[in-house]
Amino acid sequence: MDAFLRELTLMLWQERGLETFRCSWKGYSFDVLNQLSDENLIRGTTQAKTVHLTEAGIAEAQRLLEKYGLDHVLAKKAQP
Repeated sequence: MDAFLRELTLMLWQERGLETFRCSWKGYSFDVLNQLSDENLIRGTTQAKTVHLTEAGIAEAQRLLEKYGLDHVLAKKAQP
């Protein structure tokens, strides 16, 4: 379950269209946030209320969207 929560968290951030800032509020499981931080997929401080996806995090989120067949979601958002 923890692996799924990790994957879902990254996919939600990517799907939400955070192209400009690639950040999100810390309203997610702190265990998952700590794991993503340990994997260098997100950055943030313990004092900040937001976290930022790293380039590796963006790439991993895209890989997961493709793995689950959801990469079309981003393609639709990119179209005018």
